[in-house]
Amino acid sequence: MEDYDQDLDFEYVDQRAAKLEIDPAKYQHYVDLRRTHQQLSPAIMAGVVGSTTGAMAWLGLTVFTNLQVGWMAAGIGLLVGVMIRVTGHGIDRVFGIAGAVLTLTGCAAGTLLAGCWLLSAQTAEAGFADMVLALTPGLVVEIFKAMLSPMNIAYYAIGVVASYRLSIRRIKRSELAQLTVDPHPADDAESYAA
Repeated sequence: MEDYDQDLDFEYVDQRAAKLEIDPAKYQHYVDLRRTHQQLSPAIMAGVVGSTTGAMAWLGLTVFTNLQVGWMAAGIGLLVGVMIRVTGHGIDRVFGIAGAVLTLTGCAAGTLLAGCWLLSAQTAEAGFADMVLALTPGLVVEIFKAMLSPMNIAYYAIGVVASYRLSIRRIKRSELAQLTVDPHPADDAESYAA
């Protein structure tokens, strides 16, 4: 092992990559360029579609199993987060906040619709559509009291956090590597002159 090649030592490469010296001007230019490609309105519309689709899937799963399925909250968070990320190309926190709010809204709608379905299945005099149309603030509170458990709230939290993190595009290490300070600026000037 005397002809040791540091370029093939992944640990050495990782240590060097962790110590990147980023050029602030290059970094700011890159961030400004990325911000020009952000699209908040289409991202929110995609998030609404994801949230609504997730709530309907929650209802469908409840109809199929006749059970309250709390882990659907995590699925809604994943769906909303990915849809916002792909559509919005956002690097700002507002994209994460939009994802979290839309996930929470989708989870609440899914829980409410599932509660209406389960309640209508227990009472023969009212169908699902009648139950939804007859919702009052008091009935909504009662449905949430009956449906929410600590485990469901934990799934809500997982979904909200996942959506927040997935909604924001992170700057990758490979992109940061292109923004490093030039270690030999004088050498480059000489090579251009030659």
